[in-house]
Amino acid sequence: MREVVVWYDGACPLCRREIGIMRRLDRGGALTFVDVARPGAAEACPLDPADMLSRFHVREDGQLLTGAAAFAAMWRAIPILRPFGLMARNRMVLALLERLYVQFLKVRPRLQRLFR
Repeated sequence: MREVVVWYDGACPLCRREIGIMRRLDRGGALTFVDVARPGAAEACPLDPADMLSRFHVREDGQLLTGAAAFAAMWRAIPILRPFGLMARNRMVLALLERLYVQFLKVRPRLQRLFR
């Protein structure tokens, strides 16, 4: 089985909700979750924690991915979401998802305030 490590912002209410959903869907335990916002988590980060908190990061089979590619890797590890992760291997699909992700990052602070 592939090793997939997911770094997330545990201080973000949106991130906590999404990771909660992913944990429930990950019945096979394929994902390892690391809360970057926790004290002492910096040792578990391959990059500066501030960089890890600015975008979504996943390590799939030793390769560090960010943004839409990271989401796609996480989806590939969860059987019910795997088809979406496989579709994202198409560079046009991934480019579209990345554009959507960048737009989401622009409104993320407002959404975080709304969900607090």
